[in-house]
Amino acid sequence: MPDLSTPTRKPDRYLGERAALDDLLDAMPVGVLSTVVDGEPWSVPLLVARDGDRVLLHGSTGAGALRHVAAGVPVTLTVVALDGLVVAETAFDSSANYRSAVLRGHPVELGPEESRRALERLTDRLLPGRTSEVRASTGKELRATACLALPIVEGSWLLKARTGGAGPSEDPAVWTGVVPLALTAGPPEPTPGTTAPVPGSVVATRAAYPPPR
Repeated sequence: MPDLSTPTRKPDRYLGERAALDDLLDAMPVGVLSTVVDGEPWSVPLLVARDGDRVLLHGSTGAGALRHVAAGVPVTLTVVALDGLVVAETAFDSSANYRSAVLRGHPVELGPEESRRALERLTDRLLPGRTSEVRASTGKELRATACLALPIVEGSWLLKARTGGAGPSEDPAVWTGVVPLALTAGPPEPTPGTTAPVPGSVVATRAAYPPPR
């Protein structure tokens, strides 16, 4: 397989720093897992969490395609953050500010005890501290959940980004600029009848996705 870290088009947008990859994976909680099942393309969005040099994935053990992935077939995982719309003088020159990563590899299915720890890590990644606020998962719940880890291997990931504004405008009467976009957390919406106060995990989640300034 070709080295994914080799730039092709617009090499100035390629980022080779592993820290930049980690920042994106830590900022975006959703990725799209893709592979081929029975000769047909297959993709599914998943909640994900980076755990050191791997990305944790999970889903129902009843999902046939996920069982196929658990067998060690090659996959790609795509994660993207849309940071802004770049409004140029023409539609053709308009663009977007973004960060996107593609990771390729062979997921490893985790054993029962490691799966328990990985699912706790994923839960606390999405809702910091949530596992300390609720009961532990039961054996039945764990058996119904497949947990996999996709190793982050040098040469098997590609990170691209665009920042900045629109190019110079020939007509100052035409507005150009950037419309910033961000993933934000709104006010919590409790289930009707809930009397408990907002837990620390929800407060921490709101802090992790603040509204843009």
